[in-house]
Amino acid sequence: MTTIRVLVCEDQELVRTGYVTIFSAQPDLDVVGEAADGLAAVEAARRLRPDVVVMDIRMPRLDGIEATRLLAGPEAVDPVKILVVTTFNLDAYVYEALRAGASGFLLKDAPPRELVAGIHTVAAGESLLAPAVTRALVGRFADRIRPESRGPALPRELSVLAPRETEVLTLIAEGLSNAEIADRLVLSRETVKTYVSRILTKLDLRDRVQAVVLAHRVGLMAARDPSP
Repeated sequence: MTTIRVLVCEDQELVRTGYVTIFSAQPDLDVVGEAADGLAAVEAARRLRPDVVVMDIRMPRLDGIEATRLLAGPEAVDPVKILVVTTFNLDAYVYEALRAGASGFLLKDAPPRELVAGIHTVAAGESLLAPAVTRALVGRFADRIRPESRGPALPRELSVLAPRETEVLTLIAEGLSNAEIADRLVLSRETVKTYVSRILTKLDLRDRVQAVVLAHRVGLMAARDPSP
């Protein structure tokens, strides 16, 4: 059994202790460290090189967004996989954290099994952004994600995609899971998975989260529906 090394970054001691207790009870998870603020999180992650960093957004000294950007953003020499866990309804910066390089996002009130599953998903190199969360995220931050101009033309950034790949990317950006995309397009799940892999490769994206952000940033949804 491969052991996943986890770093827990959370400023509330009670919540942090709860995470450590939950993760330590798993036979294949090893909590290698804890951090109570953003600067400590960055230092610990660089020193310990965990497989997954569980990161809160609201922390003293350096918030989770900047800590994520330093550890997993474009300037990071050796990016770390980060799973953001926060209170979505109160946090206005979830989109920014994902854009900063986080590989996934879960709510703090998620049951323990979902937290554990999230760590496994991110550790495996996959993104974790539940369809329902995607829809809420896009809806809440629509004005910040969408470009000002709208039109029927396909954004040039996506010109490398085949028509079917563009269609799949559109559905990903709408928040559909692979299973839902398969049902919508009458394809097998394996075929959809292959399309998703091709999309990420062609657009040089790390994961599904980045695909969602890019699709909305370049105006794919606006091109699909030019009405105001």
